[in-house]
Amino acid sequence: MVPKILVTNDDGVYSTGLKAAFDSVSDLGEVTISAPAVQQSGVGRSISIFEPLRITKTNAGGIPAYSVGGTPTDAVILGIFAILKEMPDLVLSGFNIGENISTDTITTSGTIGGALEAASYGVPAIAASIQVLDEGQKFDDPRDYHRERFEVGIKVVNRIARNVLRHGMPENVDLLNINIPYHAEEDTPVEITRLARKVFKTDVEERRDPRGRPYYWIAGDLIREEEEGTDVHAIMQKGYISITPISLDSTARIDFSEIEKYL
Repeated sequence: MVPKILVTNDDGVYSTGLKAAFDSVSDLGEVTISAPAVQQSGVGRSISIFEPLRITKTNAGGIPAYSVGGTPTDAVILGIFAILKEMPDLVLSGFNIGENISTDTITTSGTIGGALEAASYGVPAIAASIQVLDEGQKFDDPRDYHRERFEVGIKVVNRIARNVLRHGMPENVDLLNINIPYHAEEDTPVEITRLARKVFKTDVEERRDPRGRPYYWIAGDLIREEEEGTDVHAIMQKGYISITPISLDSTARIDFSEIEKYL
């Protein structure tokens, strides 16, 4: 049987990264795109439960696609239960324009949120992102991002997705989080990494509106130096491709008796 592959993202259905994700798996099975209608970065695994959702058939970079008026998680849920009406063999979320590394992004990235939703049903899931050198590009129109930046990522994801379809996920792994450095080439090394603690040094800017009332922007700089073996170190310091195995089970691996003293 031909594998069924669902593709989503958080940059919106018209992002060049979504077209690149489609291209990375188009030769591996029957591919369906279900993605947010508009930019949904930073929503994590948010789900719409207080408003109805609509699906619109559209054309994304010359490819038939379903545009969902909601979050990446919504797009995956509707993709599985309303469009495919069956579990796919693989879900690919990406390519996100901007790296998704560290525990910061695991909990806030819509790209990863959509992949985690698929993983919660036992569907093998891959999240793929590419590094940007200018943080402002994360907020530019994703339809204009340069196609050539995805070429190495397309080949890496194709190879990994092919093996996931063939062998399944390793035991206790629900998601493979792939990050491609900006200057990646055919021979760029691949490193299996763990999550760094943080990649953002959070700051808050206070400003004043024309009436003198305060408003706030959450901002901050990137953390570019982290321990060897982390995804931040691999991407930011080595320029390596990073693959981080992720589990849905966030239970701390400790002796539970350590918690009993707090009872």
